[in-house]
Amino acid sequence: MHHDHAPKGPYGLMAEFLRPEDLLAAAQRAAADGYTAVDAYSPFPVHGVDDAIGARTHLPWLIFAGGALGGLGGYGMQWFASAVHYRIDIAGKPYNSWPSFMPVTFELTVLMASFAAVFGMLYLNGFPKPYDPVFNVPGFDKASQDRFFLCIRADDPQFSLDTTKRFLESLEPETLSEVPF
Repeated sequence: MHHDHAPKGPYGLMAEFLRPEDLLAAAQRAAADGYTAVDAYSPFPVHGVDDAIGARTHLPWLIFAGGALGGLGGYGMQWFASAVHYRIDIAGKPYNSWPSFMPVTFELTVLMASFAAVFGMLYLNGFPKPYDPVFNVPGFDKASQDRFFLCIRADDPQFSLDTTKRFLESLEPETLSEVPF
């Protein structure tokens, strides 16, 4: 028995806009109308769009955790070496001489925060992602040049092909496309 696991229906609907102000207005209207599974694509950051579509990131917390672990690890490594493992009395200095530990502690804090930033960003963005259904939309390659796109995905609880299509048409986009899988 063969089961077809191909998704039924489209991935979503995508509207194309010529100006960033139009994208922001469309994102705000989509949020006001209760759409939650919304993505925006633009060649540069458009102030306010992230808030309008509800995009939240945990990246600052990952960077903080990476920096804190790097700093604690660097300090702990030096403390263990100097105060526990190799207790050598040098000119009467204390074994736990924290001022001498600061350069390595600082450097490991910065290093681990940087690693957390890069790899956390890649993970949270879902990279590497060689394929996304939005790549099937004609003209979507302009999203990296001079066009602005708003996509309402079909997994939105409020998504209905006809209703969502009418809603997006009311925003007066340049083009409106169905995003196939």
